[in-house]
Amino acid sequence: MAAPGECTLVPCAHTFTTSFPKLHWSSHLDSIATYPPVMNPESEELYPISILIDELRHDDVSLRLNAIKRLNTIALALGPQRARDELIPFLSESIDDEDEVLLALAVELGDFVEYIGGAQYAHILLQPLENLAAVEETMIRDKAVESLNKICPVLNQAQLEQYYIPLLKRLTLGDWFTSRTSAAGLYACGYSLVSPAHQEEMRGAFGQLCADDTPMVRRAATTHLGAFAKKLSKEHIISSVIPFFNKLAQDEQDSVRLLTVTDLVAIAEQFTPEECKAYFLQTLKALVADKSWRVRYMIADNFVKLSTAVGQEITREDLVVAFVRLLKDNEAEVRTAASGQVPGFAQLVDQDTILNYILPCVRDLVTDTSQHVRAALAMQISGLAPILGKDATTEHLLPLFLQLLKDEFPDVRLNIISKLETVNQVIGIELLSQSLLPAIVELAEDKQWRVRLAIIDYIPLLANQLGVRFFDEKLGALCMSWLGDSVYSIRDAATINLRKLTEVFGVEWAKQTIIPKVLAMGTHPNYLYRMTTIFSITAMASAVTPEVIRDYILPTVTHLVSDPIPNIRFNVAKSIEALIPVLSQNPDTKPLIEQQLKPALLKLSEDPDNDVRFFSQKALLTAQ
Repeated sequence: MAAPGECTLVPCAHTFTTSFPKLHWSSHLDSIATYPPVMNPESEELYPISILIDELRHDDVSLRLNAIKRLNTIALALGPQRARDELIPFLSESIDDEDEVLLALAVELGDFVEYIGGAQYAHILLQPLENLAAVEETMIRDKAVESLNKICPVLNQAQLEQYYIPLLKRLTLGDWFTSRTSAAGLYACGYSLVSPAHQEEMRGAFGQLCADDTPMVRRAATTHLGAFAKKLSKEHIISSVIPFFNKLAQDEQDSVRLLTVTDLVAIAEQFTPEECKAYFLQTLKALVADKSWRVRYMIADNFVKLSTAVGQEITREDLVVAFVRLLKDNEAEVRTAASGQVPGFAQLVDQDTILNYILPCVRDLVTDTSQHVRAALAMQISGLAPILGKDATTEHLLPLFLQLLKDEFPDVRLNIISKLETVNQVIGIELLSQSLLPAIVELAEDKQWRVRLAIIDYIPLLANQLGVRFFDEKLGALCMSWLGDSVYSIRDAATINLRKLTEVFGVEWAKQTIIPKVLAMGTHPNYLYRMTTIFSITAMASAVTPEVIRDYILPTVTHLVSDPIPNIRFNVAKSIEALIPVLSQNPDTKPLIEQQLKPALLKLSEDPDNDVRFFSQKALLTAQ
């Protein structure tokens, strides 16, 4: 018989008994309702505790969910003693509920130790979480396991041996696979905290899960094998974990075999390169050649991690051929994953290996039949430039960049453009522009707007490196043409681009080259061009001088105050708001705020359009 106020764990399949009679919450409501309202620590709102407790047994699932999410408030009001004696037993018996309620409960219980009196009573939370760890819904089980892993470290030795180990045994030997899958995630956390005798039992029990008849249980064991291995000594990894791993790596289910790849990374990190070669090389080669493309995909996707884990010697002697095999795999998904590993793997081998083995595969992938493979390669190929150096990049990679820039699939072109900065740092902008500028100019008019947008983002870098004369000759007209693009995102990016160019080349260049062209659009019959003028003025305001605003920009702004299109007028108000701080910087231009801008805003503040009035009044506050 348990002492008053303590729960008795019964080692049978997910049942719970206490020395307390079954709870009837209605009998407690009268007494609890006399409590003062409690401050909810999360929402900081007053909420009667009696209502929350009543919601725990309400027929409406949304109310039960609300109460579960406020369990800490209920526990604070009840106090640690009543939370242990009444609340936790009630929750243990409330497993037959909607999934969303149980999910919230599994999350809340993980942070509940402080509300039941601290670590000395933490074991009381194990029973409701054990019940949740055996339910059918995967998300609930996962959250219950996560919460159990939070509570396990605060348990003392007696609690671990009296409550946690029996819980682990019950879940491991459960009739339903659901409890056994949950059990697999609980071994790593408790292993280093228990006695050697219990550790031996845990290793044996984990081995049972690895050999379970149900594939779902073996998958769960494989998922957690790497984390469990990190808690073991090297001796026990060799005697216990490696046999588990080898058996799982040969499992009949490819869904199990593919999970062993991440285990291999975690386990190999515990060994020297020589030991890795002895224990794992054959298994690794078998996984590279696995009949299932999903297993090969996992190997390809983690190849750099695997190579780093097993060491440089094995990588250079045995894994280069394996990597080439993956780059030439029959399945596009495998080639895509392998393409993403090219720069990382290239860092682990010498330049001759790259040129003789890796680069021929890369050339083939540039013309791969799968657009996804080419897109993945385009995202990563520039990473080879710093490894190969200037000469090899110029000779071997630039032709491949040019070919990818002309690819018919827009994502390929977009990916190669977005990574050109890496190449620029290696070979310099002059060589890069000579080789790729014609293709870049062609892409600036690409039918896919995302490609045009990527080119715009790259223009300021080009401008900074090319210089004013070369830029005006090759790219100046291009930058102005984007202001009239049919896609708003392009026009918006083009206006920001003008500000960045002004910052690069200076206000004098802007005054002579782009400002006259921008202001000329302010009289265009198409309102979109006039709108672009306003956007450009607003974007450039912070980059130009007060004198330029006074002499060039203000006349156009005051003219557009009377524009017939409301969208123009309220954007004029927003533009004036941006101009006011700039004009305030100079004593010569500051009076213009009172003389020209305030009258314009006052006129707009009486506009019949609501938006125009709103933005003009907002701008007037800035002018005060």
